[in-house]
Amino acid sequence: MKTQKLFSIINAINSFNGLEIKLIINLQSDLFYKKGVATMKEEYTIDLLIQKILTDDKQYDLSKIITAYEFAAKAHEGQFRSSGQPYIIHPLAVAYILLELGMDTDTICAAMLHDVVEDTPVTLDEVKKRFGQDVAMLVDGVTKLNQVPIFNKEEQQAENVRKMLLAMSQDIRVIIIKLADRLHNMRTIDFISESKKAIKAKETIEIYMPLARKINNQKLTDELNNLAFKYN
Repeated sequence: MKTQKLFSIINAINSFNGLEIKLIINLQSDLFYKKGVATMKEEYTIDLLIQKILTDDKQYDLSKIITAYEFAAKAHEGQFRSSGQPYIIHPLAVAYILLELGMDTDTICAAMLHDVVEDTPVTLDEVKKRFGQDVAMLVDGVTKLNQVPIFNKEEQQAENVRKMLLAMSQDIRVIIIKLADRLHNMRTIDFISESKKAIKAKETIEIYMPLARKINNQKLTDELNNLAFKYN
């Protein structure tokens, strides 16, 4: 779907309430993908994300989210995941997971942008100018967490690592984005080597699963647990 078409839909529904928005979606059903639950877990698109937002009771700044997607897609252009898929699939998946958790607009935007500072020439200052201080703070927080060595040669105690990650997070949303990031990586773990699977599973069980439990998110805790124990 072309982005300009999406914006025309947004403009057309700005004055409508939730019930009328759902009616418009039905009338415009040819503009959206119709997917089963299993497919939704595997194929993330901006169309699917928009459909989720428009049918949600929570209010979102859809224009800002689409702009974050376009910015991230351009920044990650030419990059691919181990599966061979375009890299942008990953930020889209993380954003979708966070939508399912009921997170706010800035968290969704930060999810779209969470790897741009670390993996592309984009600077944090550019993110701040385009999306504001709140989004930039979240992106910066996730970037810093990504630079923490989870296990070094001395095998840091998992509890100390968890405390360090929490201490580094100015905002609990940083941890939630990181957990959603890890969840999608665990869902797609089949595309990496067996040795890396074992390492990721160990990290997930000892670091990320307890963090999810600590912030009282049972959904994340359970799925991380189920995925990690397959490879541990």
